[in-house]
Amino acid sequence: MAEAIAADTAPAAVRRPHSWGGLAERYGLIAFWLVLIVLFGVLRPATFLSAANWQSILGSQSVLVLLALSLLIPMTAGDYDLSIAGVMGVSSMAVAVFNVQSGWPIWLAVLAALAVSAAAGLLNGALVVIFGVDPFISTLGTGTVFLGVVYWMSDSNTIVGISPDLVHVVVGLRLLGVPLAFYYGLGLCAIVWFVLRYTVFGRQMLFVGRNRSLSRLSGLRVGRLRWVGLVISALGAGVAGVAYVGTTGAADPTGSQAFLLPTFAAVFLGATTIEPRRFNAIGTLIAVYFLVTGITGLQLLGAQAFVQNLFFGGALVISVALSHFSRRREAEGDRLGHG
Repeated sequence: MAEAIAADTAPAAVRRPHSWGGLAERYGLIAFWLVLIVLFGVLRPATFLSAANWQSILGSQSVLVLLALSLLIPMTAGDYDLSIAGVMGVSSMAVAVFNVQSGWPIWLAVLAALAVSAAAGLLNGALVVIFGVDPFISTLGTGTVFLGVVYWMSDSNTIVGISPDLVHVVVGLRLLGVPLAFYYGLGLCAIVWFVLRYTVFGRQMLFVGRNRSLSRLSGLRVGRLRWVGLVISALGAGVAGVAYVGTTGAADPTGSQAFLLPTFAAVFLGATTIEPRRFNAIGTLIAVYFLVTGITGLQLLGAQAFVQNLFFGGALVISVALSHFSRRREAEGDRLGHG
């Protein structure tokens, strides 16, 4: 599925930028998001439209934003990385173990956690490139191993007492009432958008995702590019793990597991907007806040906690189905045009 989306060489929204269909495809999710805001605003104006609620919505999703944007890099090259939740868990637990139990300065603990995350990405890349294991299978396996390592590191206990210096720079400092963590996500979104759209590396990753055989014939070092993508994904997951412990002030061995489904839901849903059928940073950012807006609104209306799983799972299924339908419709149009 990742290669199928990356392989779209000329999205309909690019070929027909001024058609109603193209505009609806590019901005339909944004329009639906605005509809949700208006609907919940009418039903629960005092709570949903309050400044406190929107500061919470914006500031609470930084970890998911960081994780989803990191996943975009290997997905652009056609590689799934199902280990991101495990890497995030190892990173967050490493910060806690080094800082709380071993007494390391917090920033040294953070650097060590990021180094461990990069090593996890190197392992994923080696399995995929050197041994030729399908990334879906290999990262599913390593992700499970990483989650086991988290339980081993923590002895299955939550570690509290993370340095307040980290908590301060993640959620303590605020701009316009919103924690700085939100702006870290915006900054990463801008970087990923620029890299994928305007750099040689970004174009090469997209080309690899479209056609690996042709990429090799063109002289691209496909294996190295895929390896780099998996390392970047793991390093980004490590940053998300640092942000997670900075948000909560503690490391829970089970905390990272809940992020896997929302991350993939945001990435695939993001591929239905702005640049349809192409994984893109702005679409992913919009998808994250669309999903959390819907969940928050439903919870304010009295929905139970299980609505999160329903919303994330439904978003993933619908986004993939829409992508398949759109590609099939386009292929049929191309056949009729040539006929």
